[in-house]
Amino acid sequence: MALTAKYCCVGELGAMALVESAIGGVAATIIEQAIKGTGYVNQQIKDAYTGTLAEQKRIAAVNNYVRRYEERHCQVKVMPGLMKEPLPLDEIYTAVKLLNDESIRFFVGVDDLEETYRKKGRRSFGRDDSERRDGMQVANAEQYLMVLGGPGIGKSTFLRKIGLEVLKPRQDASKQIHRDCIPVLIELKEFRDDTINLKQKIAAEFETCGFPEAMAFTDASLAQGKLLVLLDGLDEVPTRNLNAVIKHLEDFVDAHDNNAFVASCRIAAYRSNQGIGFRRFTDVTMAEFDDEQIEQFVSRWFRSSLDLEAGTANKYWELLQKDEHTATKELAQTPLLLTFLCLVYDREQTLPAQRSSLYGKALNILLSEWAAQKRLEQDPIYEGFHPDLEKVLLAEIAHNSFVQDQLFFLKDDLTRRIGEFLADTLDAPKYLDGTAVLTAIEKQQGVLVERATDIYSFSHLTLQEYLTAFHIVEQRLEDALVKQHLTDERWREVFLLVAGLSGNRAIDFLYRLEKQTRIYLESYTKLCNLLYWVTASTEGSKETYSPLATRAAAFAAAVESNSDSNSVLVLVGGIGIAVEKVIFSIGSSARYIATGITSSNISAINSAIVMARAIARDSLITSNETITCILDDRTFAADSMIGSSNESIIDFVFSFDSHRTIDRAIETAIRLAIDINPNHLEIFNSPKFSDISEQLDQFAKAVPDVSSSSETWWNWADSLEAWWLDTLGLEKADITFTEAEAKALQDYFYATELLLRCKKAAIRIPKQAWADLEAHLLTPHRPENASS
Repeated sequence: MALTAKYCCVGELGAMALVESAIGGVAATIIEQAIKGTGYVNQQIKDAYTGTLAEQKRIAAVNNYVRRYEERHCQVKVMPGLMKEPLPLDEIYTAVKLLNDESIRFFVGVDDLEETYRKKGRRSFGRDDSERRDGMQVANAEQYLMVLGGPGIGKSTFLRKIGLEVLKPRQDASKQIHRDCIPVLIELKEFRDDTINLKQKIAAEFETCGFPEAMAFTDASLAQGKLLVLLDGLDEVPTRNLNAVIKHLEDFVDAHDNNAFVASCRIAAYRSNQGIGFRRFTDVTMAEFDDEQIEQFVSRWFRSSLDLEAGTANKYWELLQKDEHTATKELAQTPLLLTFLCLVYDREQTLPAQRSSLYGKALNILLSEWAAQKRLEQDPIYEGFHPDLEKVLLAEIAHNSFVQDQLFFLKDDLTRRIGEFLADTLDAPKYLDGTAVLTAIEKQQGVLVERATDIYSFSHLTLQEYLTAFHIVEQRLEDALVKQHLTDERWREVFLLVAGLSGNRAIDFLYRLEKQTRIYLESYTKLCNLLYWVTASTEGSKETYSPLATRAAAFAAAVESNSDSNSVLVLVGGIGIAVEKVIFSIGSSARYIATGITSSNISAINSAIVMARAIARDSLITSNETITCILDDRTFAADSMIGSSNESIIDFVFSFDSHRTIDRAIETAIRLAIDINPNHLEIFNSPKFSDISEQLDQFAKAVPDVSSSSETWWNWADSLEAWWLDTLGLEKADITFTEAEAKALQDYFYATELLLRCKKAAIRIPKQAWADLEAHLLTPHRPENASS
């Protein structure tokens, strides 16, 4: 509920409002103390605030001040094209976390930063080793506070929330700022001309709300130390006035040092001025949002009755957690971009598969829209350096760095690159130089950020990837991308973004991918034969699923059927563990391609073979020790079933305990294979699959007793495996791979899966062109257009 409605009712409740409102009591104290004093200001206060109507004027002014603060500063509306109505700040505010201003590491090198980032294993340039402190607790404790942060991190919102907390009445249990003072928020961008007078700005705030003798009231408030002055946006002061404003603010703080001050500034702008004029202030940096804050923000954003009923917040949060949205979630670490993402989801109830459009819009918000919305005066350098030219420059830097596997770069290198770009650009203004452009980009947009002394990175890896893809498409570098980086997972997001940015040319990009994909197998006869087997064993089968999905499911069945081949490889080369991981990766890609077809039947059979051989390896064959052995193997058995729609099998693999004999567990696995949807086996055209249920039933009945010999268990497992391979029409040698073969097959399936994901990320793919290409995926035949 709004403060004005909750605490500040005018009329017959006016007297109560003065008692309940925190600043009502502060205003009364200021006036009472001023009346007791002597001097011109005190006399003005005495004349204005004594008499019959003085009390009513004071009550009305206080109520009006609270109401106007809420209306002017506590209604959130950004990106008007997407956000139709403002939202109350108090409803969507997410708790801020602050870092001591150690965000710049003075004695750290580029290599150290690269190593630290990669060791973290997550997409975030923020420091994990810094203590994160509650923002309101810090604001409550510090008399002079400088809040630093990048564009869109929420500095202005934080300052407004501080003022809102001060306005809450003392008895409000949620009140977080406990100061007997009146908050006054001043937007420093208003100091556009030569008239720089902070006291006048403060007095104007009081005068607008109806305080009699507003300047005298301001003088009295300052003299008694009763103001909390919120100085928002030092970086937004026009460059021509910045030094004068800093000097004025320094003198003002010194003259009224019994009051409290909170200022905000972008990090780059503050560092470029070396904090001049703010020696009294404690510098803190706003931390980027962590997962807890992102989830809290999403929950607060989607809190309407309709959203609560539909569970919108939970659905959105779960969506952001998915692997395919990892890069999108990185953008959500910046509150401005998280707001943008929430608006997109609110409108579409999903995140677009074509992420290139989403990231392009996010970049434009930082490059131009945010400054335009805040009505900021651009640095003079931008008079001749328009956003389109800047985007081309940033894209070249992003691409060249990404090719060199660089996330961090030296300032000298950056300024050199910028200078070379400007020198080679026909219409670039002659007065521009690399250092000036870098400083402007860092200060005004924050797309490039100084991470350590003279060491920079992009603000988000996602934006570097987007700009890299933009450069590739603009410069027609797709061939080099495909030939050099197709199986490098570091480039995965770039491939998806190139597909999205290619427009009508996306199908040509997919043909390039398909052509490169075939190269991985052409040197391996066994793997090429496996492609022929896939085609022959599925051709003419029931058309329950698409031909491509059918081929992928058959490939998964073959690859996942080498349940014991790793033990052989360990004996001959010690590479079993590596191959096992590769086989799992191949199976995962194949299951993605085989959308809609699960391999639960095959997984159940394979897990039975794996567990039987685990028993055979245990020479003691006592129930409890066998179970211990099986527990070591159940992760492999369950991993082979990831993607299965039949959860009962996976539950079964993890359900062993000392009260359940392993022989009955294996029999259960076989019977589960019988019960699973038989349509999943209709992908094969062999008549041997017609009586598979009867065959499996015979194996279930023949499961050895747990006390049987190791030889008996080996024989049973070998018999089951031999029958299964015969049913598939394969021999064990067909699916037993060397390390090189397994790696080639992994690359082949990774690239094919990526091709399908690129198709999904593209804006437009012609139907017939895709049908022609799809018909040749996972086959030994080359499509006619593959050479393009």
